[in-house]
Amino acid sequence: MPNIGYVAMTLALALALYATIVAVVGAQRRVPELVTSARNAAFGVTGFLTLAVIIIEYLLITGHYQTKYVFETSNRAAPIFYRMTALWGGQDGSLLFWSWLMSIFAALVLLKKWGSMRIMMPYVIAVTQITVAFFVMLVVFVANPFEQLDFFPADGTGLNPLLRHFGMIIHPPMLYTGFVSFVIPYAFAIAALVTRQTGDLWIRTTRRWTLTAWLFLSLGLLLGGWWAYDVLGWGGYWGWDPVENASLIPWLVGTPFLHSVMMQESRGMLKRWNMALIILTFALVIEGTFLTRSGVISSVHTFAQSAIGPLFLIFIAIMFVFSLYMFATRWEILKSENELDSFFSRESVFLLNNLIFLGLAVVVWWGTHFPLISEALLGEKIVVGPPFFEQSAGPLFAIILLLMGVAPLIPWRRASGKKLADQLLWPTVWGVVTAAVLYFVVGISIVGALIGFGLCGFTLGATLIEYWRGVKARRKSRGENYFVALWRLVGRNHRRYGGYFIHIGVVLVAIGVVGSRFYQVETQQNLAVGESMTISSPVIGDYQLTYRGLRGGQSPDDRIITEAVLDVTFNGKPAGSLVPVREFFVVQQQPMTIPDKRSTLADDLYVILAGWEGTGETATFKAYINPLVSWLWVGGIVFILGTVIAAWPTAQEREERVTAKVQLPGAAAPAGK
Repeated sequence: MPNIGYVAMTLALALALYATIVAVVGAQRRVPELVTSARNAAFGVTGFLTLAVIIIEYLLITGHYQTKYVFETSNRAAPIFYRMTALWGGQDGSLLFWSWLMSIFAALVLLKKWGSMRIMMPYVIAVTQITVAFFVMLVVFVANPFEQLDFFPADGTGLNPLLRHFGMIIHPPMLYTGFVSFVIPYAFAIAALVTRQTGDLWIRTTRRWTLTAWLFLSLGLLLGGWWAYDVLGWGGYWGWDPVENASLIPWLVGTPFLHSVMMQESRGMLKRWNMALIILTFALVIEGTFLTRSGVISSVHTFAQSAIGPLFLIFIAIMFVFSLYMFATRWEILKSENELDSFFSRESVFLLNNLIFLGLAVVVWWGTHFPLISEALLGEKIVVGPPFFEQSAGPLFAIILLLMGVAPLIPWRRASGKKLADQLLWPTVWGVVTAAVLYFVVGISIVGALIGFGLCGFTLGATLIEYWRGVKARRKSRGENYFVALWRLVGRNHRRYGGYFIHIGVVLVAIGVVGSRFYQVETQQNLAVGESMTISSPVIGDYQLTYRGLRGGQSPDDRIITEAVLDVTFNGKPAGSLVPVREFFVVQQQPMTIPDKRSTLADDLYVILAGWEGTGETATFKAYINPLVSWLWVGGIVFILGTVIAAWPTAQEREERVTAKVQLPGAAAPAGK
């Protein structure tokens, strides 16, 4: 079966290269049969990679430990779901999984858009398949998951203990899907450049594909933060780790693209800008993959140093240079149809928002790559820590939060100063009242926190006012009750009001970030059985933890588990108990710390068992109070729901797709002159 799996990957590589070449030749020579053959070859790539994935999963589940990848990522003691998810638990398997996901997206776009986008399809096939071919080439020649050992081990070494968590099942697939699906809008962008179709057709065609990519990337980032908070035991959810940043940077460029395409669709503006953004987003996706898989940076997430690094650099260089060449040669026909009419307009706010996002991306990129840059220039790796990112990125995030509230209130083209002042009055009142109540009633006095919460109040107020105006207008014109009016308002314009829902999610996330960032409290203490420790927050109150002793034993999957029992009181009242855990993985000879939490909407009490003496007569505990951190996860859920709403087609759009599909002549038109 390993041999069959390897042959399947090799055939997938051959078909991907065939599809790339034949698609371009068919388009240039106007031979529709060749383009159809390329499409069928792309389907074949998906089929062969699916077979390879099924085989590697079978080997992982059944324990074929002569397969090196199975030996390194699985063992008999691991539960079956960890053996299955080991597919993306190591370098070789994750690259195969990556290739497979990308081939699926490429096949889906051919199925969905074949009849309506025939002029661009040959080049979409070429771009997607050459990208798939690169990743399949890596698993065929460099990172073969079917490589065999020259002996048959009785058992495997198993997954890294850090990956033995529910987050392992869902976080990597979400992140990988977000990364690979950005190949679709990039492929259409390149196809539009080649065929000189530089209007907004390629944008309208890929809008939901881009939203899907952005949705999964957002999910991956959110789940990664939750996983870090739940597993790593350092009391936080974001440490500006290089691999976290490698996922954040494409998101910071893809987000302004989603905003600025609205200007191209509505006013024919920013054509060059949008093309540059999607090219840069795709380049950063590939470059982020290079960072995590080449071993050039140090992180708990990265894989070991490997030979794939130089190959990634070559591929990035080729794709980026080709993209820039196409962009430069189409510069004139990408000229905008309109220009900014006024600084006080929605267009100008969108553009400023884009520039701030790009500034953030530059800051994060620079800080992430600075160790490599310093080593190249000075011969010494200088690591940039969280203080740099927080001090540099914090003010930029605050400006973005402000602009999120301002943009919906300003009309397109231009707004008078008086009208703008009227529009901003009530959101400003919301923001000022929010800060005043928190200062005089709650006792929050840190200036940064007051500014952050005030901005949250401003933007939330502006967003809710937009909903209220729409509902009020429907009630006046149609006599609908509030709930029906809101439902139909959102139903008739998913994109606009789903976007506002996303903004509400971002505000809730910001509340969680500001609260936990400015008011986190931590303490560490050694306790004997029966002794207590107190941790106090000026805005939350006092927690008392009383140590009751250790308990534990060995699990069936070869983990030695030690649990500490703590009784908890909050402001003098009983508040249950916490059981932080230390696990020791016998096969890997590696310990693992698992915190326990008491979570409310007001705060998290987060406790870690740091160590103990003897049989637990004394133990050391580290405790944190993280105010409002739960709002980060609540906001994340609202954010994702808003994205789904924005991407969901309205009834009118579904009808238009059935009755009025865009039909462009020619099955395989040439590049054009």
